[in-house]
Amino acid sequence: MQELIKEIRQCAKLSQTEMAKKLNVGFATINRWENGHTQPTRLAQEKLLELCEQYNVPVYEMILGSIGKIADSVRTKGRLLLYHGSKSGIIEPIMPISRERCDFGKGFYMGTAPEQSLTLVCDFEESKFYIVSISLEELNVSEIPANIDWAMVVAFHRGKMEKIQGTPLYEKYKAMTADKDVVVGSIANDRMFFVIDNFFQENITDAALVGSLSALELGKQYVALTEKACKAIRIEKEIPLSYFEKKVLQKVSEQNRKKGIDLANEICKDHRREGRFFDEILAAAQKGEV
Repeated sequence: MQELIKEIRQCAKLSQTEMAKKLNVGFATINRWENGHTQPTRLAQEKLLELCEQYNVPVYEMILGSIGKIADSVRTKGRLLLYHGSKSGIIEPIMPISRERCDFGKGFYMGTAPEQSLTLVCDFEESKFYIVSISLEELNVSEIPANIDWAMVVAFHRGKMEKIQGTPLYEKYKAMTADKDVVVGSIANDRMFFVIDNFFQENITDAALVGSLSALELGKQYVALTEKACKAIRIEKEIPLSYFEKKVLQKVSEQNRKKGIDLANEICKDHRREGRFFDEILAAAQKGEV
């Protein structure tokens, strides 16, 4: 956090003495923070948040910029750099042990966008953020396109298609991730959860869902489904998140969620007379029409 504190101070155009006065601490305390000798208390971090708001300091962008610099420093030829957020930290060896009802099934989830992993775990006290890499050589990789196939694969893995078991449609989406080491597809973060839940509840059509998926541009997730794939993953850097950083991320997450929902609502209005509802797709599958 030491570099971030210094960057905040410089952005606010404050000297160490001026910043110390604003935060009600001594000059030497600011100096120790910036040198990494000590960390601000939680109360000091709360005051630092207030200072950032007062001076319109773009802290979120600073956090992402710092992560970008670290990522560049650990990037290795032949390995894909990704991000992972954990509520309590990774216990090695890495294994495909997420919840069963995740987007693409039980696995180890990684994303191309650090924002998604950061906001996923910012509410948890012991959470950790990781830069990881994977070599895709000799792995069986399947990429799910950002269309209705993506939604139906997610529906399959969330147990929404059980009533059409045995139909060609059910088998089609079961096969998309079966026997794969890695599955790649669009990320469904809290903005997209709102949309896909409405699709499953028959409030919006498949056309509205796909339009939302494309417009939100959430990045991709890489999911290691097998032990073979997990063995190809390497932790490049563990980045602890301070209380201050988590509070910043929580605020951004809520803002992004609202923006995403507003955007999705507009798209859903535009497509309200297009496409089919989820129950119509399942009914057609039961009749052998798809």
